Amino acid sequence: MLVSDVDGPRVLLVEDDRRLAAMVSMLLVEEGYRVETASDGQQGLHRGLTEEFEVLIIDRGLPVLEGLDLLRALRERAVVTPALVLTARGAVLDRVEGLDAGAEDYLVKPFEIPELLARIRALHRRHLAASESLPVGPRRLVPATRTVIDPRGTQSEVSLSERESALLAVLARSPRQVFTRSQLLAMVFDRADTLGTVDTYVHYLRRKLGRDAVDTIRGLGYRLGNR
Repeated sequence: MLVSDVDGPRVLLVEDDRRLAAMVSMLLVEEGYRVETASDGQQGLHRGLTEEFEVLIIDRGLPVLEGLDLLRALRERAVVTPALVLTARGAVLDRVEGLDAGAEDYLVKPFEIPELLARIRALHRRHLAASESLPVGPRRLVPATRTVIDPRGTQSEVSLSERESALLAVLARSPRQVFTRSQLLAMVFDRADTLGTVDTYVHYLRRKLGRDAVDTIRGLGYRLGNR
């Protein structure tokens, strides 16, 4: 059921307690969210697989398909939307089970409304951070997945290591700036690394993305290429 037509962040609320679902939905609408609801786990799974959301709110004690089984099924199918699990079970082992099933957060009923809203805002921020992409010439770097995507389709996706992605992200966020090797060493690498480590990872990026991916500015340092 669609609760709001406002053009805000999309939230899927899977809750079989209709009174609670209505209350939470109205609160979220007042905060500017666009809310879809499902009353059992099977409906929630279908919506989660076929539609795009920015936050999931899943009750644990759902009919048809239990909440954690729903969440596991979504994660197994590569749905990574941040999820908050609502439950009446507050034991430590229950919380651990929820987090291990793929939840980013876990809130015990009864809960305070300000805390619920704060947790949802935090999950939405996490979604925005995960969906961030940075232009790298005609391609885009997605730091959350450490991949470079080419929308033209000539090189659909290139996987980077954690350090390669971090180095490229620093360059991509300031594409006109020339960074010295010392600056890049401090921003990306560990204290035990040397200036030569920066050169090595620039070489790795060029090997994966092409020699023009990073420009060498003689006597100064490095700058994003492909500009």
